[in-house]
Amino acid sequence: MFPNLRLSGALLLSHNLKHSACRTMTSVAPPVFKPFTLTLIQLGSIGSDKAANLHHAREMIMKAAKSNSDKRPQVVVLPECFNSPYGFVHFPAYAESISYTAGKEYDIQASVSESVKMLSSAAKEAGIWLIGGSIPERDVETNNIYNTCTVYSPTGALVASHRKVHLFDIDIPGKINFKESETLTGGTTTNYFDTEFARIGLGLCYDVRFPELSMIAARRGCHAMVYPGAFNLTTGPLHWELLQRARANDNQVFFSMCSPARDMTAGYHSWGHSMVVDPYGRVLAEADENETILHVDIDPEPFHEVRAGIPVTKQRRFDVYPDVSA
Repeated sequence: MFPNLRLSGALLLSHNLKHSACRTMTSVAPPVFKPFTLTLIQLGSIGSDKAANLHHAREMIMKAAKSNSDKRPQVVVLPECFNSPYGFVHFPAYAESISYTAGKEYDIQASVSESVKMLSSAAKEAGIWLIGGSIPERDVETNNIYNTCTVYSPTGALVASHRKVHLFDIDIPGKINFKESETLTGGTTTNYFDTEFARIGLGLCYDVRFPELSMIAARRGCHAMVYPGAFNLTTGPLHWELLQRARANDNQVFFSMCSPARDMTAGYHSWGHSMVVDPYGRVLAEADENETILHVDIDPEPFHEVRAGIPVTKQRRFDVYPDVSA
């Protein structure tokens, strides 16, 4: 376990449940950025048993909500594909129907998703904002399968959803070959959600390699980005920290990725090292490869300080190049 660390900036989440928190266009001004606690759960897998994985995740959520001696965490994050083994061959077997539509109230009780029901009840019981990592989602209308992140308010309401936009299709000879597109479909929207303390942009894992996604979110008022992810032992040492620091520095926002813990008996070996980076590009907190809970206090001061001192947000030349968020 790592000690609590004080952070600058805000990953604060709050939402009036009468309104959608998941948006692809800026319709309202972002909330005032205020301090909050961000907690990353670097979750260890129980294996192929979905029920066991869900039970373990719930236990860790409850433990995280109680383990900060200063105050209860306000935002808790799970890793990518926490309810199943990570692998494109597994996604169809573990896929669940969510059928969330931005802007419409979601009926948790009517949901057929075991994972959604667990995440909703855990968020409500713990009284936290919960970014539920991701699960394989099957669209009931198209039968397409997505890698989907869902977000829950402290009342247990499902308030946001992000389908992984960029699919992890790579081939590094002699090291790793992985092709999510064999079973997954890419999402088609950029997404964020509002809380009473911050606007948070959403992404998943491979999305971090495409700067446009976080650039759009930042220009639409996001104070922080949270990307559950599962880099491997080839790409992790090379780019896990580099990409997060780059996205944070480019956009002058807080950036965080939450990984599964490493399991060398599994078919896919995660890098671990869940991390939070501030708007200067400084690493504020980092886990090792083991299962752990990482608490980080987010303070907005560095967010405002860097934007005042290095005012790139006011110096862009859209007369020379286009604004990708327009």
